[in-house]
Amino acid sequence: MKGQMMHRPLKIADLITFAADTFPDSEIVSVRTEGDIHRTTYGETAKRIAQLAHGIQGLGIEVGDRIATLAWNGYRHFELYYGISGIGAVCHTINPRLSAEQMIYIINHAKDRLLFVDLTFVPIIEKLREHLPEDLRVVIMTDRAHMPETSLAGVLCYEEVLDGQPDHMDWPDFPEETAAGLCYTSGTTGNPKGTLYSHRSTVLHAYSLCVTLPKVLQEGSRILPVVPLFHVNAWGLPYSAPLSGASMIFPGGALDGKSLYDLMEREKVFSAWGVPTVWLGLMNEINQRGRLPDGLGDIVVGGSAAPRSLIEGFEKQGVNVCHAWGMTEMSPLGTQGNLPPRMDDWGMKERIDRKQSQGRRVFGVDLKIVDDEGNRLPHDGKTPGHLYVRGNSITSGYFENPEASKLVFDEEGWFCTGDIAAITSDGFLVITDRSKDLIKSGGEWISSLDLENIVMSHSGVANCAVIAVPHPKWDERPLLIIQSKDDDAPPPKDELLEMLGEHFAKWQLPDDVVYVDALPMTATGKVSKLTLRKNFAEGAA
Repeated sequence: MKGQMMHRPLKIADLITFAADTFPDSEIVSVRTEGDIHRTTYGETAKRIAQLAHGIQGLGIEVGDRIATLAWNGYRHFELYYGISGIGAVCHTINPRLSAEQMIYIINHAKDRLLFVDLTFVPIIEKLREHLPEDLRVVIMTDRAHMPETSLAGVLCYEEVLDGQPDHMDWPDFPEETAAGLCYTSGTTGNPKGTLYSHRSTVLHAYSLCVTLPKVLQEGSRILPVVPLFHVNAWGLPYSAPLSGASMIFPGGALDGKSLYDLMEREKVFSAWGVPTVWLGLMNEINQRGRLPDGLGDIVVGGSAAPRSLIEGFEKQGVNVCHAWGMTEMSPLGTQGNLPPRMDDWGMKERIDRKQSQGRRVFGVDLKIVDDEGNRLPHDGKTPGHLYVRGNSITSGYFENPEASKLVFDEEGWFCTGDIAAITSDGFLVITDRSKDLIKSGGEWISSLDLENIVMSHSGVANCAVIAVPHPKWDERPLLIIQSKDDDAPPPKDELLEMLGEHFAKWQLPDDVVYVDALPMTATGKVSKLTLRKNFAEGAA
């Protein structure tokens, strides 16, 4: 027997409509690429989003079409999140840190129809244009007065797409499973893989965030998303902030410690979200000035493991540190590290010990750990296993990539995260290792195998391995270890890096190259990266 309740599809557009009705004066403050500060509200933004949606439809965009963005955190990028998905199209956010080869691949793989690009990134698209779909139209995200000279043919001006359009939209109804967002991850080997979010998954994820972080996501709160809008939906903030009435302060492209400190001080930011490298820079600025930015009380750290010194540094100054974990394939939030009230009277050391874990799961995310044969392991905090997840905001397969999809799900339909973890009896997740040899530098994944495949094509290389070594700023950096065919004439370091530079972004390249007589091997004939990581635990030296 079914219940007798209405069934309305969950739609992303309803979040901004709700915010405009309920929290019309909550702010969106943006540092613009034009060089100034822009201020608006949810009430005014909802009108511009309606104009944008009408304008996009006028360009021939239909349900299911992919529209790409290459932009910093700002009010126009936020508008695109809603204007695109609101009409049933798919918002495809692109990471500008990708190499040219990767960017060309994902734009063509997604079959993007439109590309909205910030002023900063116009030169990137100029260089790539001949490799992109012929029918791709480019919209530069500025007004007519700031439109740059460009070699791109037929470019449109963002503000002119909105001009003259109605500021109200009767948002169309469609099934809540309709695709809404697309984000590619290079977190595994091979080409980047797309995660295709639905309206249902996105709205449920926003609900989960609001329930999980009620002290942060509430009316009157001011939140700084340093985590980019191009990086897995800025961890869901563009959806959860309007739902809760929290104001958003967008930093644009200025992410150094001084710029962030000044912005946080001026705007009285309470909570800021970003990767550890960002907070290390901010902490240096705080130490130089001798005090916290006025109003700061909370930071959310994700993307990679937060150093103990970072957590302790903020906590000792009265700033709550929430150490969170998730993945692009999870929308992304999986766990959050705020401690329960029963731990309020714990000592600082014990609290930091627990905050170094990845925290407890959020509602809607199930966790399990299994052994190599797939058998469930106990949640005793001591027994590590392969970490699997499932839930309403977790991918069921990669976009247009059935081969990759087959590799990441078990027989029960759970998604394999690639992490090795333990789970405590009171539900805290502790990630201890990664089952695949990936490197996470500054919150971004680097594939060791992809680097190795290129290096192995060099005629002077007999064998090689790329491993992660510790780095004080970026958490991890890649180290290339070479076994030469001719010990008397090893391939020069500069030559190897130049070869890799043709395929990878600069930040993905190894920091150093080490030459060894022989690489350690496992019993099955594979390079023992475990041995290498032990040998180079202190870095290349």
